[in-house]
Amino acid sequence: MATGHRVSGWRAAFGLLACLLFAATPLAAQEVGLAGIMGSRAMLIINGGQPEAVRVGETLDGVKVVSIQGEQVIVEIGGRKRPLRIGQQASGSASTDGSGKIVLAADANGHFFTTGTVNGATIRFMVDTGASTIALGISDARRIGLDLNSGERAYTQTANGTVEVRRVKLDTVTIAGVTLHYVEASVLPTDQPIALLGMSFLNRMEMHRDGSTMTLRQRY
Repeated sequence: MATGHRVSGWRAAFGLLACLLFAATPLAAQEVGLAGIMGSRAMLIINGGQPEAVRVGETLDGVKVVSIQGEQVIVEIGGRKRPLRIGQQASGSASTDGSGKIVLAADANGHFFTTGTVNGATIRFMVDTGASTIALGISDARRIGLDLNSGERAYTQTANGTVEVRRVKLDTVTIAGVTLHYVEASVLPTDQPIALLGMSFLNRMEMHRDGSTMTLRQRY
């Protein structure tokens, strides 16, 4: 990149990402976020979709609402009960114990996927240690409400040649209840099948991989 910041190594700049994303059947285990509580119904976001109202005792896409206790919802996912408060996420493949630690489980192809939020908007990520920053497609950036005109211009090599990207700062990035502030990201000029969780996030975590499990512990 002209700015000296490398955004290369993006799996042939997302060309291969599409293959990785759709070749894994299924992807990672079910992931669920809590968008709100309406009486006896929990507003659940499953695998990054739109919020849906699910009553206590009902199951939606493999996620059961066990109970609603004040501002907390207990859901059962992957055979495990997990407490959720509004804005939090949980899954069978990503969990946190409240100590700033995230545990991810690899999919059948050995890739680590997770659903998080960027500035409050739900985003599906793939962990990529070869990306120097978080990488977003243009439609995700617009949905988040990023001001691309104020972003720094930079260039990166992709499978289709050199493209211009915009470097921006994300106010918050939350994965499994762990939130980092002012995280650098690069926005590509085209839509992408998935966002990359690159080193601008991962450098602020301690990373440890043990077989099919990756543990990220917040450093600062």
